[in-house]
Amino acid sequence: MKLPRDLSGEELAKRLQKFGYKVSRQTGNHLRLSTTLKGEHHITIPKHRVLRVGTLSGILSDVADHMGMTKGDLIKTIQD
Repeated sequence: MKLPRDLSGEELAKRLQKFGYKVSRQTGNHLRLSTTLKGEHHITIPKHRVLRVGTLSGILSDVADHMGMTKGDLIKTIQD
């Protein structure tokens, strides 16, 4: 599954709400998201207009590992 190329940090945070992630704090231009679904988990997302592919890939891999799913399945879910 191909990663979206035009996803902003705020849009990613909004799409991750499907998995129970909510903004727990903001420091400068970084958002910290937290979820208690399937255990407590925190991720940090830069609040940039367009996320770099490597940054996005790392964030999605971390979320997929925590949720117990493949990164491809996670990408399909957040693109809907």
